[in-house]
Amino acid sequence: MQDSSVLVIIPAYNEAESICETVRSVEQAGYDYVVVNDGSTDSTLEICLSNGFNVLNLTENLGIGGAVQAGHKYAVYHGYQIDVQFDGDGQHDASYISALVEDVLAGSDLAVGSRFLKKTDGFQSSALRRVGIKWISFLIRVLTGSRATDPTSGFRACSRRCMNLFCRDYPTDYPEPESIVAALKNGLAVNDVPVIMHERSGGKSSIGAFSSVYYMIKVSLAIVIVGLSRKRNF
Repeated sequence: MQDSSVLVIIPAYNEAESICETVRSVEQAGYDYVVVNDGSTDSTLEICLSNGFNVLNLTENLGIGGAVQAGHKYAVYHGYQIDVQFDGDGQHDASYISALVEDVLAGSDLAVGSRFLKKTDGFQSSALRRVGIKWISFLIRVLTGSRATDPTSGFRACSRRCMNLFCRDYPTDYPEPESIVAALKNGLAVNDVPVIMHERSGGKSSIGAFSSVYYMIKVSLAIVIVGLSRKRNF
């Protein structure tokens, strides 16, 4: 049975290789969705249109933060009570959407799908990236007192209160860790939910080997700034 109170946001930038399979998996799971085409230069938009997918087309590339925020605004405008970020690259498993939704219904404002909460057989990223994830988790714990086992996860569900918060402002480059801290600083309930993830089925990660040092420095500074700031309408 389709749940019309939940919208799955699928940000997509040059995901022609995987977008069909991704959307079909969400459809089979029984959820409304919107593909946010983030100014793709490949055939992502054409594939969406030819298959009749529900697509919000951004004519310029805004980056993952801008695309996700556009999805939040779309969800609020259309009256959804919960939205779920579900990446277009095939890494996320639609069978776990219900677990994130149930966690929000149980009281969480931001339910984050975590690869590391329980031992699973899924893809858990490279060893180098896991080191970076542990460092970010440590920073979040120091600054907020809360545990975030997979702070870079883009598989997450938001309550209406969290959606409203992220509609007002949202980080642009690598938003997931910073937005967790901002949610906590604004008194929202953030919780990790165990999920299984897969390797990308196509496309290219926005965090390449040459940008990893830049990523860690930028995200660390952003987390510290948000973590040390006073409560704000983020």
